[in-house]
Amino acid sequence: MRFIIKTLRMGLLCFGLALAWLIYFANSSIQLKTETESFDIAAGSRFRGVTHQLVQQNIIQDAVSFEILARALGVASDVKAGIYEVKSGITSLELLDMMTSGSSSQASITFIEGWTFAQMREALNASEKMKHMTMSETDQQILKEIGATETMPEGLFFPDTYFISPNTSDRDILERAYSTMQSKLKTAWATKANGLPYRTPYEALIMASIVEKETGRAVERPEIAGVFINRLKIGMRLQTDPTVIYGMGDHFDGNIHKKDLISDTIYNTYTRDGLPPTPIAMPGLGAINAALHPAQTKALYFVGKGNGTHHFSASLTEHNNAVIKYQLGGNRAR
Repeated sequence: MRFIIKTLRMGLLCFGLALAWLIYFANSSIQLKTETESFDIAAGSRFRGVTHQLVQQNIIQDAVSFEILARALGVASDVKAGIYEVKSGITSLELLDMMTSGSSSQASITFIEGWTFAQMREALNASEKMKHMTMSETDQQILKEIGATETMPEGLFFPDTYFISPNTSDRDILERAYSTMQSKLKTAWATKANGLPYRTPYEALIMASIVEKETGRAVERPEIAGVFINRLKIGMRLQTDPTVIYGMGDHFDGNIHKKDLISDTIYNTYTRDGLPPTPIAMPGLGAINAALHPAQTKALYFVGKGNGTHHFSASLTEHNNAVIKYQLGGNRAR
């Protein structure tokens, strides 16, 4: 009986000491090497990885105690993505509360799927939340500065929301978006379907940009990609309006005419075989995956129904009938 009581006392003593230490640790000030430090928590990060990151950045020194504190409070799974700015003297408890409540100092910029590089640069130049270092640079100078090996920037940057810290420059954002696209494309390319008519990941990126511009319906992207794959395989021209529009540049007035379809440019897929020389926009991950995992379809044609979806056809006769139905209001004479 004495042994049990003694053991209980020791257990209570150890628990009390551990609790006292945790309370002390939670309320201890964190002394940084500079007055303020910022750190970035990526979406999907696990708490243990975040604590190791904080140690590496010399924001905290004791990853184990910091993780124990979080788990004791039941908030280890509540960390929120963002860019956080901390000041020297903040307590471990305050830091933890900041990370789990999402009280970040972040500003952000969003690049939309289907944007051109010109639109991307426009958004960067308009942002007041970052340092501007590329406004006077040419596209080619930008590519060189961020370490890109390509000569044309179109389609090379991943559309997403990027967080901005006080020291972030537009060049940092461009480098991050370029690196993200390279990573996404590499991963998708590694698991691509067999028998695709692409020689390089860049050609897949070109196709993805066309798919991105052809439909806003995620469910249709694999089918759209399947049609274009089928055309490439039989030597049929892609004949896709978005490439023609891209090649027209500033001459596009919002409408595409027959003369535009027969006016040759390097992007006119009505007058030229195969893929255009570069992407025509920033494709999102859905379009990239569709280009590398197209639907198995016999369709060679598609036409808009007027409601944002398309009718797919395997023969020209079926396609012409669909055009009459959906584009000409059923009037063959038109």
